[in-house]
Amino acid sequence: MIQIEQLTKVFAMGENEVLALEDVTFSIVKGEMIAIMGPSGSGKSTLMSIVGCLDVPTSGSYILDDSPVEKMNDAQLAQVRSRKIGFVFQQFNLLARTSALENVLLPLSYTGMSSRASREKALQTLETVGLKGRVKHHPSELSGGQQQRVAIARALVNDPAILIADEPTGALDSKTGAEIMDLFQTLHRDFGQTIIMVTHDSFIARHTDRIIRIADGHIVSDTQNATPLKAGTPRPDAEI
Repeated sequence: MIQIEQLTKVFAMGENEVLALEDVTFSIVKGEMIAIMGPSGSGKSTLMSIVGCLDVPTSGSYILDDSPVEKMNDAQLAQVRSRKIGFVFQQFNLLARTSALENVLLPLSYTGMSSRASREKALQTLETVGLKGRVKHHPSELSGGQQQRVAIARALVNDPAILIADEPTGALDSKTGAEIMDLFQTLHRDFGQTIIMVTHDSFIARHTDRIIRIADGHIVSDTQNATPLKAGTPRPDAEI
């Protein structure tokens, strides 16, 4: 599904250039659940932006479903994002004055789907994430975990091939974070979602099938996780 080869990203900072990524190469197979892991400033957020078609590399190749992303213009990138990629962020990014249902309906407003079909799809997706009884609630009336479930439903409602989650449990307590990880693992298992988690947290990364570690703009390891942690596994005292 994803093939990245010798990808480099350079940012201009005034008269200076900052090398964010250099010679990054890896691939992701459809249906994988992986973690891209690294400390702040490692380049993982830049890599997420490129994988998520929010940005393009300075050089190198990014092939997504046989299409070269690095050659796409802004309109083509936007089309790929709307059709193939769903995003979940640490801070939920919900519209405060709209209900859970209306938040999830928003991505469907650009698809040409009828109002009735859109509503049915949004309700079904909210039920999938465990919020059947909260569809009329506003974000201020929901817990942090419930808000993240709304955000996940919003990311899923267009049936994206890829779900990208950026520190999805970072704003949650450990118990609620475990519940959200359980939801991601269920989506991966039951619906075949390709899930990419971007995190600095080794405990969260250990719930995935594969961990790509990045430091100073380079991939330093790419390993399969033989025994992924199950959601609900208590965090070791040393990592609390």
